[in-house]
Amino acid sequence: MNTIHYITVSELCTHYKMEVSFFNGLRDYGLIDVISIEKTDYVHREYIADLEKMMRLYRDLNLNFEGIDAVFNLLKKIDYLQKELNSTRNRLQRFEDL
Repeated sequence: MNTIHYITVSELCTHYKMEVSFFNGLRDYGLIDVISIEKTDYVHREYIADLEKMMRLYRDLNLNFEGIDAVFNLLKKIDYLQKELNSTRNRLQRFEDL
């Protein structure tokens, strides 16, 4: 498997000064997907922004994994509702233009 789009968990730990147990906890709680190739754990690069948010929640707000999960579920709901609101506004605008 080509690992060009992946970064190792050990690199993440070094770069962000986090313990491996933090990433294992995120994986165990289902917050991130970690793949193992030849006894090395990898995370896809597209999830780095989410990981940084999770680390800030963990460090700055002292949230546990359940709290991080709750925040991310709420953020997903907010994003969905914003898209729905924009869609509704666009449809309404078409009727107002008539």
